[in-house]
Amino acid sequence: MNDRQPTATGDDRSTHVYLCTGCPLGCRLEVDAVDDDVVEVRGFSCRKGERYGRQEHLDPRRPLSTTIWIEGAAIRRVPVRTAAPIPRDQLLAAVEALRGLRIAAPVRRGEVAVADLLGTGIDVIVTRDLPAVRRRGQTTAD
Repeated sequence: MNDRQPTATGDDRSTHVYLCTGCPLGCRLEVDAVDDDVVEVRGFSCRKGERYGRQEHLDPRRPLSTTIWIEGAAIRRVPVRTAAPIPRDQLLAAVEALRGLRIAAPVRRGEVAVADLLGTGIDVIVTRDLPAVRRRGQTTAD
């Protein structure tokens, strides 16, 4: 429930309602803002909630987890994720940028598959070890 629709509070303040995902409690946050400056965050039960409310209002970000093609492994796709959350408005562009990407086995968990995704400064990292496998009729240099 990340509702960016403001409600009037009587002065220049607008109140925005968000559902916090900073911890398992899922608090309903109310963020009061004046001209895109956060004045107050209410409804949080922990410090993560206050930080989340400010971040969500000023610069919403989301982690991205997906899969990309891998050649020379026992399976055809390898799971990857962003090393940090990326701006929410760049999620679709990020998925499109990763759509046709192919990497070669072997890969190790934590290895960077894509550096600086879309100029965000955030890397895409592999989340599973996948060794190279020899397919029938294929020769290897090792």
